[in-house]
Amino acid sequence: MVRVRNLSFRFGARYVLRNVSFSVGRGGFVFLTGPSGAGKTTLLRILHGALPMQGGQATVAGHELARMTKGRLPALRRDVGVVFQDFKILPRRTVRENVILPLEVRGVARPKAERRIKAVLHALKLDGLAECPCAQLAGGEQQRVAIARAVVTGPRVILADEPTGNLDWELSVRLLDVFRQFHLHGTSIIMATHNREILSAVPEAAVLRLSGGEVDPGGYDVAEAAGISGRDEA
Repeated sequence: MVRVRNLSFRFGARYVLRNVSFSVGRGGFVFLTGPSGAGKTTLLRILHGALPMQGGQATVAGHELARMTKGRLPALRRDVGVVFQDFKILPRRTVRENVILPLEVRGVARPKAERRIKAVLHALKLDGLAECPCAQLAGGEQQRVAIARAVVTGPRVILADEPTGNLDWELSVRLLDVFRQFHLHGTSIIMATHNREILSAVPEAAVLRLSGGEVDPGGYDVAEAAGISGRDEA
């Protein structure tokens, strides 16, 4: 579902990623770890098409990123749900309006959209905030809205950049339960986190550690159930 080979990226003369290779099968769950500045966010942005390919190869949900044009980005993003660090929600719209937006873009029938929204809002404890403008929400609540919007379409791949950063432990575990349900139904998930306690909440997941923009061999924990491989030939 995600295949990366010898991926390199730099800002100016400084390499942020260098010769990164890994692959994630259908239904794989991968934690992307590493210190601040290791390249986690840059890698996720490349996989979502927000940054261009500079070197190497990458395929996400069947889309070859090296051949990706601006006109083909919507097709990629129909298959990939993203939870951004800075939320990117619409503050003047309500929780419901933010979450239903990607369903409306896809032309999902209203009854089906309402069922999906109800289930996702309940799972993330947002039921009572559905008609509240997002500008009035606390940071952790806005984060949950961003997560709800990313998963409501049932994407083939979910990329999450520190999604538990503004959540307490109880809500973090609840969020991971939501992601695990998608993972168990075949969605591939790559989640960046610096919180090592989170890793224990999904014991079947693999851990891919970046250090200085490279895959740290000592931090690459291959879990068969996660469907991940770190071999270049994968």
